[in-house]
Order: sequence, then C-alpha cells, then structure tokens
Amino acid sequence: MNKTIETILNHRSIRSFTDERLTKEEVLTLVKSAQAASTSSNVQAYSIIGVTDQDKKAKLAELAGHQPYVENNGHLFVFCADLKRHEYIAQKAGKIHQEALENTEAFLISVIDAALAAQNVSVAAESMGLGICYIGGLRNQLVEVSDLLETPSYVLPLFGLVVGHPANQSSQKERLPIELIYHENTYQQDEAHLDRYLQEYDERMSRYYEKRTNGERKDTWSEQMIRSFSQPKRAYLDDFVKEKGFNRK
Repeated sequence: MNKTIETILNHRSIRSFTDERLTKEEVLTLVKSAQAASTSSNVQAYSIIGVTDQDKKAKLAELAGHQPYVENNGHLFVFCADLKRHEYIAQKAGKIHQEALENTEAFLISVIDAALAAQNVSVAAESMGLGICYIGGLRNQLVEVSDLLETPSYVLPLFGLVVGHPANQSSQKERLPIELIYHENTYQQDEAHLDRYLQEYDERMSRYYEKRTNGERKDTWSEQMIRSFSQPKRAYLDDFVKEKGFNRK
C-alpha cells in the first residue's frame, strides 16, 4: 500500500483546529490540486471562493447552523458550480446558449466538477498533515450565503470545505460494508444480502456511538437514515437553483 492510499484510507473529519492560518503557498498548492482534478470535456464548470474575512466567516458559521469550526480554521474554501464564464464567452461571441447552460446536464457537470475538485483538495490537504471537514450546512440558508459572497447568476455555492492544523484527532467512522457498495455487472437487489450486511453494519455503528458518547447514544445507521429522510430537506433549493440559472430545462 502506498502513501497516497494510506492517506485516503486514514481520512476522518476534523472539527477542531489550532489558530494557525494556512500560508499563501499552502492555499495556492491546494487550489492547484483542485485544478488538477478531472473535469467533463475540460469545461471546468466550478469556482472556489476563499473566505479570509473573519466577519464573513463568522456569518457563514451562523448560516451553516452555528458550527464554530466554519469560523475557526486555517482556511475556508467555498466550492461553487460556475457557468458564468461560459455565459460570458457566448455573449461576447454574440451567441445565445441559455438553453444549453440551463439544462440538467450542464447542472450535473458543474456540480460533479466542483465535487471532484474539492476531493482533490481534501486528499492534498491530508497528505500535507492538515485536517478537513466538508460543510454542507451552507445550503441551510443559501440565499443569504449567496448574498454574502456576492455570487451572480450562473454561480451557485454548493458547500464549504474547512482546512487547517488539527487541534486533536477525531476517531474514524466506519463506512458501509464493501458488499453493499460494490456491485459486479448488475445491481445487487437480493434483500437477504441487503439485510445481512445492514444488520452487521448497524451493530458496529451502534457500538461505535455507544463507546464515543459513553453510552449516551447507540443508534444505528439505519435509524439515522430513517430520521434523515423522514421529510424533505431544504425544499427551497429547487426554486433558488433555478433562479441562479441552473437546471431550468
């Protein structure tokens, strides 16, 4: 096993950082790592906003659900789906590309490009001894996030990524069994297979939470998912995404 794979397999979310800020060189290295990610047909339909203004970070922490590590970290990146450059190029050439820019495929390309770039940053950061945590909570109040970051039409903030020097190492949370993730040739739909590996995973996760919380919590992954999908989340997003020019057609 090489060091890259060891770094990937050692991943865990870090939510407590020292006061040390990332250097300009470190930030530049991470952004270059993002740009090295695969991108659909070289479209590069994403942008990254680095938030260094402490007042803005504090506001984003509030908007994300009062998460202190959004404010206190080495650097905060916000990854955005971005088709603004593409709209500008078309307009400058006297072309009308709204239908292509606003369809579902363009939306998926921009979201996937941003996610691939962010994961490159994550792996690069962890290889540098830094810790990371994704911040999906920015989508709790995306209208306000967009206003704060002044993102125009065809630019949609998707999630944040905090990076910094870990104040302490958190425990690593076990993932689903490979047997439930990897399928060969066709999708595995056998319910006995599903039940077997879900039960094993639920038992392990229950023990994990019980140990981590000194017995205060011992719910299973299945119970978490039932709660998570008991009602739609962030229902306003469909309208807001379309207002930004994405996924209209």
